[in-house]
Amino acid sequence: MFVGFGPTLLIANLVRDIKTATSAWIKEKRWVSAPFYWQEGYGAFSYSQSQVDTVVRYVLNQEDHHRQRTFKEEYLSFLEKFGIAYEATYLFDFE
Repeated sequence: MFVGFGPTLLIANLVRDIKTATSAWIKEKRWVSAPFYWQEGYGAFSYSQSQVDTVVRYVLNQEDHHRQRTFKEEYLSFLEKFGIAYEATYLFDFE
């Protein structure tokens, strides 16, 4: 998901609102038979205005990217690219 927002909005509040709205929507559509819940954490990366076109192209072609590289490989590469230290214990259960 690629969103733009003003400097007074907290990323944690944006993610909370997205998770709340999409959970209600998924439950309303009855797309899953078991109770649906988002995981606790999230990842957020920021880009400058000059990179918008590149990021939009990436999002539009995400299916193609994931044919060549798994989500796990790509997510870990983002963490490394942005210099984000992480504990593997706290990442998704990818297996």
